[in-house]
Amino acid sequence: MTAPSTYGLSSEARNLHWLLTNLVEEVPGIQSVAVVSSDGLLLLSSDPGHTKQTHQSRPAKGPRGSSADLATIVSGIGSLTVGAAKLMEFGGVKHTMIAMEEGSLFVMSISDGSLLGVHGSAECDMSVVAYHMALFVGRAGHVLTPELRSELRQSLEAQATGSAR
Repeated sequence: MTAPSTYGLSSEARNLHWLLTNLVEEVPGIQSVAVVSSDGLLLLSSDPGHTKQTHQSRPAKGPRGSSADLATIVSGIGSLTVGAAKLMEFGGVKHTMIAMEEGSLFVMSISDGSLLGVHGSAECDMSVVAYHMALFVGRAGHVLTPELRSELRQSLEAQATGSAR
């Protein structure tokens, strides 16, 4: 994982970066993580320096554009499951898990429509990943205010323009 620069960020933003780093480093099998706003924008990721990777330059399996693609997938799945829950009148969606032959995708609601998405390897223990995601959501949900979402988005945009030079 590439450590993001947290210089100049608020303590809440630095804490979210720290929580995300711990999630990735402490849970075996996690390949990438994305926090996505309710409108589908990437707010925080496990590899912020690689949001613009090309399809050919990424040898590992998984979302080909790294965090940018993971954010798109998470946003789409989140939208689909919210629509399904409304049609079925089952209330809000708490989490979604998709198990595939060579990996897993987990999506969990954080707050106000924000989502936490995790791409895990085939070897990851799904219950351990879900448990640690729930811990992240419990610790991050109350601080993910509109102001903090805006700060995180601006930070990612600044990193993208800085790395494009």
